[in-house]
Order: sequence, then C-alpha cells, then structure tokens
Amino acid sequence: MSPGFLDYLRNRQRMINQALEHYVPRLGNFASRVTEAMHYSLFAGGKRLRPILLLAGAEAAGGQAEDFLPAACALECIHTYSLIHDDLPAMDDDDLRRGQPTCHRAFDEATAILAGDGLLTLAFELFTHPDLTSRVPADRVLEVIRLVARAAGIHGMVAGQMADLLAEGREVGPEELDFIHRHKTGALITASVVSGALLAGASQGIVQALEAYGWAIGRAFQIVDDILDIVGDERLLGKPIGSDEAKKKATYPALYGLEASREKAKELVEEALRELASLGSEAEPLRDIARYVVERKL
Repeated sequence: MSPGFLDYLRNRQRMINQALEHYVPRLGNFASRVTEAMHYSLFAGGKRLRPILLLAGAEAAGGQAEDFLPAACALECIHTYSLIHDDLPAMDDDDLRRGQPTCHRAFDEATAILAGDGLLTLAFELFTHPDLTSRVPADRVLEVIRLVARAAGIHGMVAGQMADLLAEGREVGPEELDFIHRHKTGALITASVVSGALLAGASQGIVQALEAYGWAIGRAFQIVDDILDIVGDERLLGKPIGSDEAKKKATYPALYGLEASREKAKELVEEALRELASLGSEAEPLRDIARYVVERKL
C-alpha cells in the first residue's frame, strides 16, 4: 500500500460518517426507536469499504468525491441493512458484531427487522436526493439505481444469502461456493466501484476495467473474511472466531484449505491490479484498496 493510504482511508471514513449523520434522520416522534436502531448499526464501527469504493471509482473517472456522497451513503445503508438481517436468529443468529451487541440484541428482533427495512428503503431515497441529482444527469442516476438494485436483490446479495443458508451443514463444490461468494459479497462490491465511475461519466473502457476489478476484489474480500474467521484476532474482529466452522458454513478454507485460500486471495488481488493497468495515478486509491483487502486484519 502507498505510504499515505491509511490517511486517505481515515479521511474518507470521516467524510462518509459526517455525510451519514447528515443524510440519515433521527426522528423524535413515535418512530424514534427505529431511527435510533438504524444509527446504532450504522455507527458500530464499519470500514466503509463500499462507499469508499464508490468515491474512488468516481475519482478514477475524473470526478470529485464530494459530489457523490448521497450515493456513497446509500451503499452503506444497504450494506448495514444486510448485516442487521444477516445477524437475526432466523439467519446467522449472531450476538456480536464489531465487538458490540447485534441490533436485535441491543433492541429486539422486530425493531432490527424494521431498522434494516428502513435503511434499505432510505438508500433509494438518497440515490434521488437533490444533492446528487443536481450534479449528475438523470440517465446516469437511473442506470446506477438499476445496477445497485440488481446487486442487492435476487440477482445478487439476496440470492447469495439464500444460497449460503442452504449450504450450511453440508459439503459444497467449487461452483456453488463461487456462486455464494459472487452474489453475497462480490455483487455489491462490484456495483459500488462501477456506480462511482458511471455517476462521474466514465468511458465504457473504464467501466469495464472497474467491473472486472470489482469482481476480483469482491471475491478476495470474502476469502479473507473466511480466513480471518479461523486465524483472526477476536479483539480486532469484535466477534468470536470459528463461527463459520461451528455452523458448517460453505467457505473457501473449508473446501481448499488455508494455504490455498491465501494464495487464491493474492491471485485475485493481482488480477484486480492488472485490470487497472490502463489507468493513471487517479486510480491509485483503488490499487491500494485491492492490497488492503488481502492484508487487512479485520
């Protein structure tokens, strides 16, 4: 990673956190409990990878990050909704996330479901926020809304989560595992970086390069997640390790072993970097993000 990357990362995280405080309401009426739960989960210590990818994708296409903050916040809302629902007793039944009680533990199951619903719905309100639509032509916004909806829904994350649940407790083959990784994690990560490029008016060549980049780092990210569940530091992860094995989840290490998984993650990052070869210094944050994905400890 470049010497200044961690500063870049912290700067972007601050920018996104400030924007989330601005765009995600805190209601004082009878709906106050649900917005309190939304904020609780949004500010539970996330890496902000998806919104940062959107901003970096826009910058790689010559855009200014500040112009696309509503869309970046929309992606974080979608990601956080998926985590709230993923933690529910009907799904993964997790008690901790990032070292804090999960939303349904801090509040209750009904509130957690509604907080997730609220975040998902708010995301598409943010995609049409005047702060974005006054800067970006309507056809670009519409294209991005369609792209993100597909990545988050039955063609992407929802399908991946369903396949992941159905795979629990049994052996899966390479094709099924790849389906889970591509849909549950890869689809929204890819849509994030491509959305930034589309909003900034990127050429077709840049969009195609960033799409291939996104698929590569999305799969690498999930492989590293699977590895950290075995060898990670519980204090850094904020949750017990070994939960995937205990639930007999379909993971890369379970199918291929730890060493092969580490090598595959590295190969995917190298693949992602090759996809950026035609881009100049404006894509350097994306190169650093790819390296960060495989080197991270949480």
